[in-house]
Amino acid sequence: MIRLLPAAAPAWTITAVSYDSPSARALTQALHREQVATYGKADDPATTPVAEFEPPGGVFLVANLPDGTALACGGWHTVSSTTAEVKRMYVTPAARGQGLGRGILQALERDAGHRGKTEVLLETGVSNHAALALYTRCGYALVDPYVPGRDPRINRALSKTLS
Repeated sequence: MIRLLPAAAPAWTITAVSYDSPSARALTQALHREQVATYGKADDPATTPVAEFEPPGGVFLVANLPDGTALACGGWHTVSSTTAEVKRMYVTPAARGQGLGRGILQALERDAGHRGKTEVLLETGVSNHAALALYTRCGYALVDPYVPGRDPRINRALSKTLS
């Protein structure tokens, strides 16, 4: 007889941090380097105002190991009274495949929903197959670009209605 044990709790925790915290900066700069390496260009995360991710109009989350090692991040900010945009989703290469992306995304959606948002928008790159698969599994659908000047050969815009 095979006995199934409950899945162990993740070894990481997700906490809200300031967008200019050392862990957020390190992770968003790593994201930027990966995007530049893949697409030849990317929005510089350092140009995003810290206030964009401050409650109640947004939040920035980081997943850490108990020793404080930062593994993943993501944030949302207000686009309109009912719409949030998820930005700066990133999981370090060594930590991929552990559910961190889904955990961050679900925490962002919950937070945005608690703050009255009913729709979430996000963008990812056409070559980021893991992100596109995650977003599709989480109920996001492709939509027309919502950021002016985006290159449709590089960017994919997605949307989800929160329940």
